[in-house]
Amino acid sequence: MDEEMNKRVQNLQALEQDFQQIMMQKQTLQVEANEINTAFEEISKTKGDVFRVLGSIMLKAKPIELKKELKEKKEFLDKRLKAIEQQELSYRENIERIRNELISKMK
Repeated sequence: MDEEMNKRVQNLQALEQDFQQIMMQKQTLQVEANEINTAFEEISKTKGDVFRVLGSIMLKAKPIELKKELKEKKEFLDKRLKAIEQQELSYRENIERIRNELISKMK
């Protein structure tokens, strides 16, 4: 392999590592979004008191306020997920392009 090919392979490997990190971030955000959805559903079902965990203590909270906070947090997560999905697409395209270039040069 010539020097240019080595650089392209290294570039591909770096992109793949970055891509893996983005995918882990995406998964973490998706889990958090699912937790928020579950919490929102549970708050909607309950007729009694609701509590929020703050550090190592639980505080009584108003359901309306908690719903508002959860909605805002969900909106933020949705925006972040959308940005990560755009990054994911960009990385996929770049990785595929470089792979195809390397394959065509090896033939």
